[in-house]
Amino acid sequence: MNKIFWTNTSIKYSKKEKNLILKSLESEPQTQGKYLKKFEKNFSKYHGVKKSYAVANCSNALDLCAILINTKAGDEIIVPAHTWCASAISFARFGAKIVWSDIDKNTFLSSLADIKKLVTKKTKAIVVVHLYGLPAEIDEIVKFAKKRNVIVIEDCAQALGAKVKNKIVGTFGDLSVFSFHSNKCITTLGEGGMLVVNNKKFDQNIEALRHNGVNPFVRKNPEIYWKPAMNNIVNASKNFWPYNFSIGETQCALGSELILRVDELNKIRIKRAEKFRSFFRNYKELTFQFLPKNYKNVYHCLVARYNGVKLKKNRDDLIQLLFKKYRIQTIVQNCPLYRYSLFKKFSKNINCKETDVFFDNMISWPFYTYMSEKKFEYMMRSTKLALDELRK
Repeated sequence: MNKIFWTNTSIKYSKKEKNLILKSLESEPQTQGKYLKKFEKNFSKYHGVKKSYAVANCSNALDLCAILINTKAGDEIIVPAHTWCASAISFARFGAKIVWSDIDKNTFLSSLADIKKLVTKKTKAIVVVHLYGLPAEIDEIVKFAKKRNVIVIEDCAQALGAKVKNKIVGTFGDLSVFSFHSNKCITTLGEGGMLVVNNKKFDQNIEALRHNGVNPFVRKNPEIYWKPAMNNIVNASKNFWPYNFSIGETQCALGSELILRVDELNKIRIKRAEKFRSFFRNYKELTFQFLPKNYKNVYHCLVARYNGVKLKKNRDDLIQLLFKKYRIQTIVQNCPLYRYSLFKKFSKNINCKETDVFFDNMISWPFYTYMSEKKFEYMMRSTKLALDELRK
């Protein structure tokens, strides 16, 4: 049995949150009710935005982005090759051409320098992913995009609460998406997502788009509530049929409380990540994400690049040693998307050298908020022993 295994559950719910879950089960209705409004209100307040839209998952939020920007065949969407597949699928689904951007070798994130090389007259949007909890060069990317009349979509799935110069991620781009999947900074019973619209021209009919085109009828006489029907079905968006991306009331009730606790949870991650990084400051074999000045990394994941060439060792040697000898299950994350058959048609003339180098040498440690201090110390000491052994 593993001493420390990889888990896709990032947090444990408090007693207050568990009680709220039970209370919400008695709520009427069980969808599109008061807890949805409360979750969206609390989320908007946390980010300092006017409106947020809760959906069933982050992929749904990305789908809405693709619809709102009127994605069509021939459009080019720039997406980092090193990210989760959902960042690209939503736009490819509507016929767009995905253009892969490389990552910066120091931050492991979207590179402004590389994005500049990729923008053409056909570029409709740039998807900027704040991966592993660290913000990308979002301020500079947005400034560049505005000059070129290109839309910026922030993928904040792994960076809830991260900041650049005290400005929270998700408030820079035209559209922003968040995830409440089981392994994210907060989770609403395993799934959940949020869309934030910062550009007014995209803030149209989103409620109808996410819920089967449903909008209330405007009735001259409210007392005759049953005519012409209980709900109106509207044409939510030109060229697109509506979906059903609705999220349940119990999930929203939980989310409305968790967003109040996200800074507390992030502090645990940050403190431990800083301790881990400091512990290995003399081990040049490990390169962690570079943290630019005035950037806040919330460390959704604890990742590094293993540099073992001089030792004639590679990343796999480290992973195998940690697992076989110390029973610590580290993993590799985010295979370059152009390596998958699903994206084969977008995989010509790719120049993502840093993406390939990082992925082929990256390692990710188990990193969840409820890991005991004893296990965390064991993981650090065992990793040190493993590195020392590989040095020999």
